[in-house]
Amino acid sequence: MGTEAVTVEQRDNVTVVHIDDAKANALSPEVLKSIQAAVVVAEGDEGTGAVVLHGRPGVFSGGFDLKVMRSGDMDAVRGMVSGGGELVRTCYGVDVPVIAACTGHAVAAGALLLLGCDLRVGPDANANIGLPEVNIQMVLPDWALTIAAERLSRRHLQRAVVLGEMFDQNGAVDAGFLDELVAAEHVLETAVSRAKALLEPMHLPSYAGSVAKLRGPVLATMDDQIAADRAA
Repeated sequence: MGTEAVTVEQRDNVTVVHIDDAKANALSPEVLKSIQAAVVVAEGDEGTGAVVLHGRPGVFSGGFDLKVMRSGDMDAVRGMVSGGGELVRTCYGVDVPVIAACTGHAVAAGALLLLGCDLRVGPDANANIGLPEVNIQMVLPDWALTIAAERLSRRHLQRAVVLGEMFDQNGAVDAGFLDELVAAEHVLETAVSRAKALLEPMHLPSYAGSVAKLRGPVLATMDDQIAADRAA
């Protein structure tokens, strides 16, 4: 799929996208494109009904690639951030359910990727999850604010976005980054099991129609915001 950090496995009617760069699972431009391509291919595959995004042991994703962020190449930075927005938007608007197998820490863009998934299975173990941008001299892009306002608990939105609070695994469930916790060694299997359970009664065209109606305004807003970022 374009990079060794992203591999794809088919488990019956579930496409599992494994993300493992042997480090912090940075969302580099290449990794973003590979995940995006895998999700789009799965959506168009008649034999696939759901997608699972799976991180490496202890880390779902540490966010955007810091080498690019610190490169001074603003075109590269904007391209990567816009690519992240496109991936989150794709996951949130794709015609098949997307489930996150969150294996550990999910920081910044890694946490935003969780917000683009229908269901998020996390580890009942030490994990730091959140949006620390205000603490590293950054402001979230507009598309990120849109998905955060859409998915995070209203009780936690200000703390998560404006105060940059990081949450442990239990706090992440309460805040809306995760939906359930299981033993760390069972995260992937549980996510795949949840995907298959969803598909048993699900009529996928009805799922797609419901996504379009319920999420359509948010998806359209994100489209406009991502396009504006790319044109900046």
